[in-house]
Amino acid sequence: MLDTGTGRRHCADRLRLDRPAEAAFARADPDAALADGPFPLLLDEWQHVPDVLGAVKRAVDERAKPGRFVLTGSAQADLTAAGWPATGRLIRVEMYGLVERELEGRASRPPFFDLLAAGGLAQVTMPSAVPDVRGYIARALRGSFPEVALAGSDRARSRWLASYIDQVVSRDVSLVGSVRDPVRLRRYLRAVAASTAGIPTMKTLIDAVGVDRSTAVAYDTLLEHLLITESLPAWASNRLSRLIRLPKRYLVDPAFLGPLLGVDARSVLRGGDLLGRVLDSFVLAQLRADCVVSDLSPRLFHVRDANGRHEVDIVAEFADGRVIGVEVKADSAPGPDAARHLHWLKDALGDRFAAGVVLHTGPRPWRIDDGIYAVPICALWG
Repeated sequence: MLDTGTGRRHCADRLRLDRPAEAAFARADPDAALADGPFPLLLDEWQHVPDVLGAVKRAVDERAKPGRFVLTGSAQADLTAAGWPATGRLIRVEMYGLVERELEGRASRPPFFDLLAAGGLAQVTMPSAVPDVRGYIARALRGSFPEVALAGSDRARSRWLASYIDQVVSRDVSLVGSVRDPVRLRRYLRAVAASTAGIPTMKTLIDAVGVDRSTAVAYDTLLEHLLITESLPAWASNRLSRLIRLPKRYLVDPAFLGPLLGVDARSVLRGGDLLGRVLDSFVLAQLRADCVVSDLSPRLFHVRDANGRHEVDIVAEFADGRVIGVEVKADSAPGPDAARHLHWLKDALGDRFAAGVVLHTGPRPWRIDDGIYAVPICALWG
C-alpha cells in the first residue's frame, strides 16, 4: 500500500472509494468495478469499501500478473478493517514523510548506509549548502508532511501541525475500544514527546499521565498505528552482555514537538537536552526512510549496557550480520571522546563491525580511527 500522491503517479486510473457514487458501484459489484481497469488501477481509500479486498484477491487468483492494483488508505484502516482477505496477494510498502534528500532533489542518491558500507568515508559526499545547528533544527521542526514541508509560512506550518495533533487526540482516540479520553491521550502523547529519543519505562509514563497499564498499552497501539510514535528496539548480541531490553521511544516526526510541547527553534536551541533529542529524532527519520530502499536490508536498533557506561544511539544491522553504529552529537567539532561508544562496539563485534559514524553539526567530515568517522548530518542527503 502506498500513499495517494505516490499511487497516482504510478497508476493509469483511480477509483476513489471516498466518493459516494464510486463507492456505491464498488459495493454493488466489486468484481465488476475492478474488471476493466485501466491498469495499474489505484483503489484510493479502500477502507470505505472493505469488500474490494476480496475482489482484488479473486482478480489476482484468476490472473496473477503483478502490479495491476495499487491500494491506498488511512492508517486507521489497520485498526478498523475487519479481516484482511488479500493476504499473500498484496505487498505492503512502508511510506514515511518527505526526507531531506527528496526535498533537496536527490531521491535517486544511494542510501547512506549503503554508501558507508561500500567505501567508508570515501563514498560520503556533502551538499553544496551545509546547515549549521540552527538550520538542522529548522528542518527538523518544519515537518515531513508535504502539506507543511513545502509550505512557505512558518505560521501555516504551525497551525497545520497543531490541527493534525488535535485530530488524533479528539477523533482518532475513539478507535481504541472503550478508551475515549482525549485529555489523557494528549497528556500521554506529551509525555512521550518530552522523552523522544529516550528510554522511559512504562511506569514512568503511567505515573506522569495517571492512567493504568492497559490504557497506556492501548494508547501506544493507537499512536504507533497512526505513525505518530514508534519504538526503536534494543539490540541483542551474543558478543555483548548485560544489555538493557527497553526500547527507545520516538516521535515519528520531530515537528510534532511544536504543538505538543509548545516549543520553537529558539527554545530548542536554548535547551541542551531537548536539542539532542530533536537532532536524534531528525536523524532517525532520515535513516528510517533510507532503510526501506536499501539493498542491504538494514534493521535499526539502539544499544545500551545495563550499567549505563556504554550506549550507541542507532545500530543498523544488515542481513549479512554486519553492523554500523551511529552516534548523533549536537556539536560542530566533536573530539575523539565522542566516538568512545563506537570504539566499544567495534572492539566487541570484531569483523561484524562495518563502520561507525559520529553525525555532527559541523561543516566537514574526517576520519577518527580505522572504520570510525565524523560526518556532518547533511551527508545523509549530500
